[in-house]
Amino acid sequence: MVTVVLVVFGIAATYGAASLVTLQGKNAGLGFALRQLSGAVIGGILLLLASRMDYYRWRLLAWPLLFIMLALLLIPLLPFTLAISPPVNGARRWLDLGPINFQPSELARLVVVIWCAALASKKGLQVREFKKGVLPFTLVLGLISLMILLEPNLSMATLVALLGGLVLFTSGAKIGHFALLAGLGMILVFHQIRDAQYRLSRLVTFMNPGDATADAGFQINQSLVGIGSGQLFGVGFGEGQQKLGYLPYAYSDFLFSTIGEEWGFVGVLSVVTLFSLFCWLGFRIARTATDPFGQYLAVGLTATIGLTAFMHMAVSLGLMPTTGLTLPFMSYGRSSQVISLLGTGILINIGRLRGSPRAAGPRERRTDGRVDRRTEGLTDGKANSLTGRQSDRRTQERPARRSKGNSR
Repeated sequence: MVTVVLVVFGIAATYGAASLVTLQGKNAGLGFALRQLSGAVIGGILLLLASRMDYYRWRLLAWPLLFIMLALLLIPLLPFTLAISPPVNGARRWLDLGPINFQPSELARLVVVIWCAALASKKGLQVREFKKGVLPFTLVLGLISLMILLEPNLSMATLVALLGGLVLFTSGAKIGHFALLAGLGMILVFHQIRDAQYRLSRLVTFMNPGDATADAGFQINQSLVGIGSGQLFGVGFGEGQQKLGYLPYAYSDFLFSTIGEEWGFVGVLSVVTLFSLFCWLGFRIARTATDPFGQYLAVGLTATIGLTAFMHMAVSLGLMPTTGLTLPFMSYGRSSQVISLLGTGILINIGRLRGSPRAAGPRERRTDGRVDRRTEGLTDGKANSLTGRQSDRRTQERPARRSKGNSR
């Protein structure tokens, strides 16, 4: 229900933010809302299917999904794929396959969480070792982040690395290893910011907002103007003025500012409350999940929504340098919406099966995630019967062993 409210609210907010936007001389507001609605329908179908599919199957699909995602991320980087991956605003982040148009980096957020959860649950206590635990994660996450960075998309590359690191940290990796990797990551990010003038300008603007130049500080200043002008109840649905050329991408990258202007503090508080409730429910599901894979996966899926929403809001409020992250479920963009709804469906399935002794189906799983071969291939009834007989046999054997020892 929280997700449904966010999606419906998002479609309305997107229409309001784009109601006066014109493309090729035509009003684009209704078209944006309809495309957002189509994404909600597709994502809703995937959510229903994922919520009824045993989440443990995603562990079996982790490696195939990883290779598929790497192939999709490679396509925009090749020089001969301009026909299906044309540059947009100086970056090649999209794949245009006829009626299908999506960002592979959005898919990377979901796949990285699934793969990290599957590998962490398989390694168990080995995640506390650097060579066998942390190093494999670092190599794969580094490759994925590098490919996204070359699009270029520094904010998404950083987010993917943070999500993978969060899942690894949840599985029990040592803090010292994270401190080392965080230091190396900050050095790399600093060099990326220094080598790109527009990134450096955004950072300088964030550090010195009073000295913001017209180019570097324009977006964040207009975002703050929009939020401030909304006051308590907002200026009214569709009545915002910042979208009239003052605030670029008011329907996507700065939708939170548009909500603040048109819906006021009440609207902003509602959005923050809904995302906070989503995160609380997600982490509660993770805490009560049946097995380690379900726990790590639920943490990663919840953080995918919560961390992205937090970074989007922080940028709109001037608490972070400007990035291009959208508001999950709400900002215009079908790729983000569909992937977010699919991840929510997986999270719902983990919640539905928590407390169940057989969250993975008929095969018995131990607490470390491995299959108990004694019950593999048996139906639920036969497996329960076999487990019960073994328990009864052990109970009957204990007195005999004790009496034999006493006679000695």
